[in-house]
Amino acid sequence: MISNTPPFKLPSDLPPQLIVVIDTEEEFDWSAKADRNKTAVTAMQHIDRIQNIFDEYGIIPCYAIDYPVASQPEGIEPLLQIYKDNRCEIGAHLHPWVSPPHEEVVSSYNTYAGNLPRDLELAKLQELRNQIESSFGNRPTTYKAGRYGIGPNTESILEELGFDVDLSFCPPVDYRADGGPDFSDSLAEPFWFGTNNNMLEIPVTGAFVGWAGSASKRIYNASNHLKSVKMPGILAKLSVVDRLMLSPEGFDTADHIKLTKFLFNQGVRTFTWSLHSTSVEPGMAPYVRSKADLEKFLDKFRRFFDFFFSDYNGVATTPTLLKKRLEKLK
Repeated sequence: MISNTPPFKLPSDLPPQLIVVIDTEEEFDWSAKADRNKTAVTAMQHIDRIQNIFDEYGIIPCYAIDYPVASQPEGIEPLLQIYKDNRCEIGAHLHPWVSPPHEEVVSSYNTYAGNLPRDLELAKLQELRNQIESSFGNRPTTYKAGRYGIGPNTESILEELGFDVDLSFCPPVDYRADGGPDFSDSLAEPFWFGTNNNMLEIPVTGAFVGWAGSASKRIYNASNHLKSVKMPGILAKLSVVDRLMLSPEGFDTADHIKLTKFLFNQGVRTFTWSLHSTSVEPGMAPYVRSKADLEKFLDKFRRFFDFFFSDYNGVATTPTLLKKRLEKLK
C-alpha cells in the first residue's frame, strides 16, 4: 500500500485547484466477470464530446490510458493530436487482465493489480509504460491503478519505473469485500510519499458528507444493511451522512456542489473530476445508456465547471503542474 502520510495542507488563500482525470480504457460488461478478450476501444472515436468541453473551459485533462487504448490505432489516434497540441496529459492506467504479460489466472481478486506478485505487477506496468512511450513519444509519470487496485508493492514499483504522481486513492470507499483496498479512512487531500517524499498522491475527490461527523463511516456502513428500506437515501435527505464523489457518473450537480462546499470549508483546495472514457458513448458504460443520458451527462460538466470557476474562483491544473506547484510550497 502507498504510505498514507499526513495530508499536505495548502494555504487557505490558494484558489481551489481542479484536476480532471479520465480512466481511459476498453469496453466491457461491468456486470460480468473480467474477460481478457474484451479489448475493443470504439468509444474513443467520440472522445471529442468531452475534450471539446475541456477546451471550452481551458482545462487540460489527464487521460490515464490502459494497454488496449495505448496499443491499438483506434485508441491512440483520437488522443495523439490532442496530446501533441498540449491539450491533455497522458498517464498510465493498469487493467491487469488485459495487460501483458498474461501469466495470472483471470479472477476478481487479480483484477486489482496490487494483489499480484511483485514481479508480475512490475512487468505489467513496465509493459504499459513502454507501450505508451512507443505510441505517444514520452514515458508517462502519472499513474492510476485500475479499480484503484494499489497494493503492498505498488509504491516501490512506481518509484522504480519513474512515476512520481499517483491518482489511485479513492476515499472514502472500501473495496475489501471484492478483494480490493480500503480507502474509507483516507482523506481527499494530496500527500507526499516515496523514499524521499518526492512522489505526490492526488486522491479522487470523495467524502462522507453530513452532520454525523466522525460517526459518518459507522452510520453509513450500518445503513447499507438496510438498503431494502432505502435507509442510505433517507440519511442523505436528512443531511446525516451521504457518500459523495466528484464525478458525473452516478452523481448530479447538487451532489458536486454539496461535496465541494463541504470539503472547501474543511480546508481542501484540490478537487479531482473523475470519469471513464467509455461513458462518452451510450451503452458502453452503466452511467450512460441513451442519447438522453448522454446529454444529461455532458450537461453536468458545464454546470459544475461554471460553479467551480465562477462561484469559487477556481483554476484548472493538471497532475504534473500541481506537483510542481506544491513542490514550491514544501
